[in-house]
Amino acid sequence: RAPAARRVPQDQAELPVRPPRAALSVGAIHSGDTAPSMLRRLASMLYESILLFAVAFFGTWLYQFAAGTVVIDGWRLAMLQLFLIALFAAYFLWCWLRSGQTLAMKTWRIRLVSKESHRTLAPRAALLRFIAALLLVPTLLGILWALVDRDRQFLHDRLAGSLLIPAD
Repeated sequence: RAPAARRVPQDQAELPVRPPRAALSVGAIHSGDTAPSMLRRLASMLYESILLFAVAFFGTWLYQFAAGTVVIDGWRLAMLQLFLIALFAAYFLWCWLRSGQTLAMKTWRIRLVSKESHRTLAPRAALLRFIAALLLVPTLLGILWALVDRDRQFLHDRLAGSLLIPAD
């Protein structure tokens, strides 16, 4: 016996059928192994710095509230700096391990994946990338590296075994 045909309501009969979004597959990404343009990555970094300013502002307020004072000096300043680095690490690691994208990376359609498997980074690689970026980006060494790198990747990506790809 043949299955009965499913009736489609009249108002939905004209709507086009949207295919399901494809999962990240190795074959689909190999064609896009080239890094997004330098301008696109720098724009994403600028946007990320604006977001980090907001995170630091909120984190500093939270720290001052917990400390019970607005005067932050001496050992309290060192603790605030460690707290902010931990807050930044939590933000980046949470984003990179969940989807491979921070809010700025989503806006500029950039995805962070493992160079070997082209999947979301492993926690150890994500932590290594965060520490390397923390040390290399402020010195501009990690960014200038991309000008001479054969794949146009940043130095902290090269060291962590990660890869920035377009997320179109």
